[in-house]
Amino acid sequence: MRNLTLLTDLYQLTMGQGYFNENKHEQLAVFDVFFRPNRLITYSVAAGMEQVAEYLEDLHFSEDDIAYLRSLGCFSEEFLAYLGGLRFTGDVMAVREGELVFPYEPILTVTAPMVQAQLVETAILTFVNHQTLIATKAAKIVDAAGGGVMEFGLRRAQGADAGIYGARAAMIGGCVGTSNVYAGKLFDVPVSGTMAHSWVMNFPSELEAFRAYARCFPDGCLLLVDTYDTLRSGVPHAIEVFRELRASGHEPKGIRLDSGDLAYLSKEARKMLDGAGFPDAIICASGDLDENSISSLKEQGAKIDSWGVGTKLITSADLPALGGVYKLAAVFENGAEIPKIKLSDTTEKITNPGVKALYRLYDGKTGKAVADYITRAGETVDGSKPLEIFHPVETWKRMTLKNFTVRDLRVPLVRNGKRVSPPVHVGRHAEYFRAEKARFWEEYTRRDMPHIYKVDLSPALYALKAEMVKGRGE
Repeated sequence: MRNLTLLTDLYQLTMGQGYFNENKHEQLAVFDVFFRPNRLITYSVAAGMEQVAEYLEDLHFSEDDIAYLRSLGCFSEEFLAYLGGLRFTGDVMAVREGELVFPYEPILTVTAPMVQAQLVETAILTFVNHQTLIATKAAKIVDAAGGGVMEFGLRRAQGADAGIYGARAAMIGGCVGTSNVYAGKLFDVPVSGTMAHSWVMNFPSELEAFRAYARCFPDGCLLLVDTYDTLRSGVPHAIEVFRELRASGHEPKGIRLDSGDLAYLSKEARKMLDGAGFPDAIICASGDLDENSISSLKEQGAKIDSWGVGTKLITSADLPALGGVYKLAAVFENGAEIPKIKLSDTTEKITNPGVKALYRLYDGKTGKAVADYITRAGETVDGSKPLEIFHPVETWKRMTLKNFTVRDLRVPLVRNGKRVSPPVHVGRHAEYFRAEKARFWEEYTRRDMPHIYKVDLSPALYALKAEMVKGRGE
């Protein structure tokens, strides 16, 4: 494992020097990770928590790290000596990977001595922002396709790590495989891929290229048919090779379309394959796809069975950054909590102060999610008693729940600097996401004009926030 301790912004360390000088470096602090609303975000799929746990467990400054920091001329020898022995000793509460989460929710909370809590901000946001973004994009693409989506984006990712961990996140969001062999090995997930146009172009004819590939992979033969002319050349040659395969005791897998009018070509190719006696041969499509183009193709009646999605998935092209933030919520002095709040002229940027808990409320009859409920730490929510919830800004919008169940959305991720549970296979996170998404009404998760899911504050948290806003944060 790489030592990522220096994966931080310089101001985390300059603040650390200041805290050290002011004797605040060991003060217990609480920071929340959350994201703000965006017109393209209806919900997000939490991911990256595994990498947070790995990073925190391994946090340490090597001798080379300390030597580099010394060379910057910013830090005292006393502070550098302190960093030389630093390990993460704090606690982290977080939602599970694959959890559906919404704006303003504290999806991850760090409680640690101030220098530790401040130092880890940048890396935690790097892991959670990126993977949550890609898992969310994958979920929307998979939802549009109805399944059968493969992640094909490595060559278009913004760097190797983005490709590797983007593939992991895409699997959590519902992809069934990746073209990324390194990610396949690292995360033990299915890999897929057959040929490029260069294979076809490297033989005297398209037919010879197909025959060579079939000889090499007789039981997994999926042919790329759009190198020259899809319907006049590619599909007829594929059918000829499929017949030869069948005669030798093998069945073909199918064809791939990578360009052109995918709706028209897939419908015509389906007719040709079916007419030739290959109704089980699949049609895979690739080529600059996303949830919008896939939805359009399905509306046009495209006969496509699986989808290879690359650039627009791995880069989340229409929303290239999640915008998650890491904000101080409280500090402790002599064991007493002192809530903290960030104020702004923009309502959306005012934070929720204090140590908090996060619950999901489900309708007792349908089992569907009704609202999420942010409370002060220690508050209990009793599903056997009526509960009035209200909009945190437009407070006249209220409803009373009379028959509901409650679930704490967060679990311990790290305790006293050590991860609480061993790593879980990425497939388990994907299964969890599918199960939890099924507990939401489709109106909340649909792509077009979704209902806004309720995220409300308890009266105690609302009162604390109002009091601190009135007192300008004090």
